[in-house]
This record gives sequence, C-alpha cells and structure tokens, in this order.
Amino acid sequence: MLPILAGKIKRRLLINFRADPEVAQSLIPAPLRVLEQRGAAIVGICLIRLEHIRPKGLPSALGIASENMAHRIAVTYDDKDKVPREAVYIWRRDSNNPLNQLAGGRLFPGVHGAATFNIQEEGQTTELEAKTRNHDGDVHVRGLAGEGENSFASQSFADFAEARDFFARGSCGFSCSADGQKLDGMQLLTPKWEVSPLAVSLANSAFFEDLSKWPKGSLKLDCGLIMRDIEHEWQEMDDVPILS
Repeated sequence: MLPILAGKIKRRLLINFRADPEVAQSLIPAPLRVLEQRGAAIVGICLIRLEHIRPKGLPSALGIASENMAHRIAVTYDDKDKVPREAVYIWRRDSNNPLNQLAGGRLFPGVHGAATFNIQEEGQTTELEAKTRNHDGDVHVRGLAGEGENSFASQSFADFAEARDFFARGSCGFSCSADGQKLDGMQLLTPKWEVSPLAVSLANSAFFEDLSKWPKGSLKLDCGLIMRDIEHEWQEMDDVPILS
C-alpha cells in the first residue's frame, strides 16, 4: 500500500450534468454500473486546487500545490462481500503539476495528463479555463459560476441537502491503470464534509461535447457545488473491483 497523502482542498468545484444512462453505461467498464438519480446518470467535472500535499506525518511546508481536473461519473459496484457501494469512475485526470503528471499511474493511482489553468476569482464568482492535451486528445473546459445560499437549482436533486449527501457518498474514485488492464482506487477522507451551492451559468467541456461519445441531446447541465479550505487525506483502496 502507498502511504496516506495529506493536504488541504483549497477550492473544489463540482460541475454536474444529467446524462442518458444507456449512453453513459456504454462508456464505463464492467463491473461498474451507472448510479441513476431520478432517471439520469450524473456525470461531471471536478476542478480542484490542492495545497500542502505530502505523505501524512511530514510538515505541511514540504507539500506541493496543484490545479487539477477530473471528468467523472457516479457509479455503483459490489464489494468483496457482494454489498452494493457507491463511488465515481474517472475517465481522465489532468494537472498542472509535473510531479502529478510523472508519478500518476506509476507511483500512485491515477494517470494524469498535462494541463494549464486560468482561474479568476472575484468575490463569490469564479471564472476558469483549462486546456490540456494527452493520449486521447485535446480537452478544453470553460466555466463561470457564482456562490450563494439561493444559487442551487437542479432537475436531479430535490434540494441542496439531497445533492450534498449524494456526492458525499461518492468518496471512492476508480480509474483504469496506465495499461488499461485493471482499476486503481483512491478514497478521499475528510474530517468534515462541507459544500455550498454553486450556480453554474456557463460550462463547456470538449470531452462532454464529443458527439462520438455523447450523441446530441444525451447530456444536459444540471447543478454545481463548491468546497473550500478542507483538510483531507487520500488513501489507496485495497478492495477494488476486477475488470470483466
């Protein structure tokens, strides 16, 4: 097992879409299954700034910082005891930190492509753009979002509390290994789970606009959440589904 990594989530945006479940299922490996929420798959983009990342026990001053992006989907699977569990499957990760790009998929789970990020924060408004290129081509993400107690609206969740609890249960993340032969798993551990509503007025992703993957009409922007200044740990999972 790898050492537990500790650090701070400085900023984490979850931009979420409703997707056709059959289309989404065709894009994830068995035995993972789409976790439907009010008749839709929940897919999205996680844009996260991590700070002071280092092996647990080392001083925070020795940690690294990075801007990162993940394209993901909520899934369910059966654990080794055949008990259904919730998680997320990550199609791709991208980072601006060369160490993440070099070590991801080698020294720790999760292949990372190279990305550049342009993020502007003013008051409760965040404007961002991410550009990247790796093994499966260009991905550009643009978004404009604002925070506030009255900024939550969704077709997938009855209210903010239901959305908050749904995403809290998805703390385990799976992705294919560098050789594509198995799944790697990491779990996010936080002493507290605090998120706020995020009104997303613009969200464009070349990954989700790829018509060869997502036919026209199969995807619709739904809702957003934001997390700030949360101490956390990343831990490698030992109970990982076997690809079938």
